[in-house]
Amino acid sequence: MIGPLFGAIGFVWGYLLARQRGGKRLDRLQYGVGFAIAFGLFGTFLGIALGRYLRGE
Repeated sequence: MIGPLFGAIGFVWGYLLARQRGGKRLDRLQYGVGFAIAFGLFGTFLGIALGRYLRGE
């Protein structure tokens, strides 16, 4: 569940960053999707690592 949460946070962050830099709507969406993919992958790997660590494997 960490991956989708991080993905949503990444989308919002990317969207707001592009808006701050003066991007148009498609620029904002592209930044949002790019950040969502990056943050979602990071969150997925973090979830796997935490799951293995907390189980003691």
